Amino acid sequence: MATRTHSVEDYLEAIYFLAFPVGEYGPVVKAGPAPAARVAEMLNVTPPTASEMMKRLEAEGYIERTGRRPLLTDKGRAEAERVVRNHRIIERFLTDFMGYSPAESHEHADAMGDAFTDEMVERLAERLGHPDRCPHGWPVDPSHEQSENQELRPLSSVPAGDAVTIVRLAEHDGDLLHWFYDRGLVPGTGVVVEEVAPAAGEIRIRFGDGSQVIGEKAAAGLFVRTG
Repeated sequence: MATRTHSVEDYLEAIYFLAFPVGEYGPVVKAGPAPAARVAEMLNVTPPTASEMMKRLEAEGYIERTGRRPLLTDKGRAEAERVVRNHRIIERFLTDFMGYSPAESHEHADAMGDAFTDEMVERLAERLGHPDRCPHGWPVDPSHEQSENQELRPLSSVPAGDAVTIVRLAEHDGDLLHWFYDRGLVPGTGVVVEEVAPAAGEIRIRFGDGSQVIGEKAAAGLFVRTG
C-alpha cells in the first residue's frame, strides 16, 4: 500500500491533539506548545519531513515556534478545530449511513476529509441530527472536548481496585483502534482494574463476562472516567 502524503490539515490536527492533551497524547495540563517530534511520531513521518511542514505552517501563520516547539496561533487553532470537527462528523456519516465499522470510518475520514467542503459537512451534521460525539467517543465540539479533558485519564494510570468507564479511544494508531473494537473495549464500557504489573507492562482488567490482560500501550489509549 502506498504511503499517504499528509496535508496541512493533518499536521494541524496532530498539533491540536498535543496542544490540548489527554492520556497518551500528553500530560493532562493547560493548553501549551506541542513538541515537533511528537507530531512526526503521530503522523508516522520522519523528523525532517515534519520539520519542512512546520516551516510551511509557520510561514502561513498557523503556528509560532519557540525553539523546536510549535504553538498554534489564533488562526491555526481556528483551522485545527474546524478540521477536527469536520473529521468527526464525516466519521459519523460513514458509520451511521454508509455502514462502515467505527475503526474503518476513522481511516476513510482521514482520506476523505479534503473532499468535503464546510457546507457539505454542515449538511451531513444536519442529516445526522447534530451528533454530540464521533464513533470513538470524542466530542464533535472541540470546546467540549477541551473542557472534558480535565475529567479523564488513561486507563494505564488507574490503580488496582478502581472501577472506571471508557469514554474515548485513542485514534492515531489504526491497528490499535481495530484491536479495541475487536476486544469490545468501546466507549461506555465499564471496567474494573484487577491487577497492575508495571514490571511486565501489563494490566489485568475485568469487563463483560470475564477478565483480560492488556499491555500498557493499549491501556494508555483508553481514556476513562472514574465511577
